[in-house]
Amino acid sequence: MNNRRIQFTPSARSQFLEGIAYIQKENPDAAKRFRNKVEIKLKQLIDYPDSGRVVLEFPDLPFRELLISPYRFFYKLKDDTIWIVAVWHHSQEIENPK
Repeated sequence: MNNRRIQFTPSARSQFLEGIAYIQKENPDAAKRFRNKVEIKLKQLIDYPDSGRVVLEFPDLPFRELLISPYRFFYKLKDDTIWIVAVWHHSQEIENPK
């Protein structure tokens, strides 16, 4: 059994909540389904932290990404914490996730 947990950086949490709010304006039920899907997929990282792919735009950085359409969740494992460092809509121009 591992002791991993998932944490959002403040900026990633804000990005995620903004995405949920945007979806909710158009379709509240879709926003709930998306949030539930994200929760399930992120929990899978606890047992399989390397299941996300290397970020194609930044292969030399210690980040991976999990695609949960239409968003990309960028994360890194540090000690026993999986840090969600950014959440971007797939249409956003990618910047170096700090």
